[in-house]
Amino acid sequence: MQVNQLTRAYRYDGIDLPVPPHLAGDPDALRAYHATLYPAITNAEMIDVGVSGTAHVTEYRRAVGTKG
Repeated sequence: MQVNQLTRAYRYDGIDLPVPPHLAGDPDALRAYHATLYPAITNAEMIDVGVSGTAHVTEYRRAVGTKG
């Protein structure tokens, strides 16, 4: 049996976002950090995409719909 260490990866609109080491363990702080780069992340839904290679991927997906 082999045990592999997975890293966390975050994506938005097909772009891999940076994960600063000091924020890696706090999803809320990391979301706030990513929202400074892309403001739409504030209202986006977090979707667990699963494992891709050696990373566990979480994707921010924008809410699609009509205003009003």
